[in-house]
Amino acid sequence: MTTRRSFLKNAGGSVALASIAPVSITTTASAETLSAPGEDLFKLGMAGYSFVHFNLDQALEMMKKTDVHYLCIKDFHLPLNSTPEQIKAFHEKLASAGVTGYAVGPIYMKTKEEIDNGFDYARRVGVKLIVGVPNEDLLPLIDKKVKEYDMNYAIHIHGPDIKLWPNAKSVMDAVKDLDPRIGLCFDMGHDTRFGDDAIADLEKYAKRIFDIHLKNVTAASKEGKTCELGRGVIDIPAFVAMLRKIKYSGSCSLEYEKDMKDPLAGIAESVGYFKGVCDGTRPGGTRSGKRKS
Repeated sequence: MTTRRSFLKNAGGSVALASIAPVSITTTASAETLSAPGEDLFKLGMAGYSFVHFNLDQALEMMKKTDVHYLCIKDFHLPLNSTPEQIKAFHEKLASAGVTGYAVGPIYMKTKEEIDNGFDYARRVGVKLIVGVPNEDLLPLIDKKVKEYDMNYAIHIHGPDIKLWPNAKSVMDAVKDLDPRIGLCFDMGHDTRFGDDAIADLEKYAKRIFDIHLKNVTAASKEGKTCELGRGVIDIPAFVAMLRKIKYSGSCSLEYEKDMKDPLAGIAESVGYFKGVCDGTRPGGTRSGKRKS
């Protein structure tokens, strides 16, 4: 809770964080990393799973209310068997809401057919990133597919809940000798719940991290649950500092898995907190630089 106290003097005021002044943060990153001026390379997005109980119109309305403009597309909003006309209409609806669909997934892939369908789907949707959960014995086929399609494939991790891909290390050990376009969807919450250091892993595996599921958790154990971004055990200011240090240029997509049938307040608090941390750790506060969202 130290991080939260540093930024929130009032438990209900996190959405106003965009106006906070610069603060001093203790972290292993350098002062230069913390205060890099100008526009951050990374962008703030939403993981589509956050909206599993809502239709696309409702999801886009929540994104509009929280000023977020990038979406990782889930197949409950755009089915894998969508026609070209449906895909075109989907993108038009996103564009009318000021939203860009930058990736698809997570897509579970347990068979060759599911891999074929997943890559074909991503190509038809028009994105260059698949967030996937493949069976390990199918990695040679994925290696072939990323070459054929010239796509990045980010394996999503799930913490201690399932044996397949529990943490960042499990993925990197399996793909280190494969095509460099195969890497991680780094779920920092699940990595922490497995007992690992999400900030250290962010730095260690930076070259193979293609997507980030931005979240915080209540404990660094299997019992940890998703919570509002500023209320958990992960030091978010230090995480942002590391994003800048490694020059991460992908999406940090909030995956909010608390109150999933009524998530707007928690999403708004988390987005406000993240934007406040990003803005408040630059020289001159919010007016000194820009952030993609």
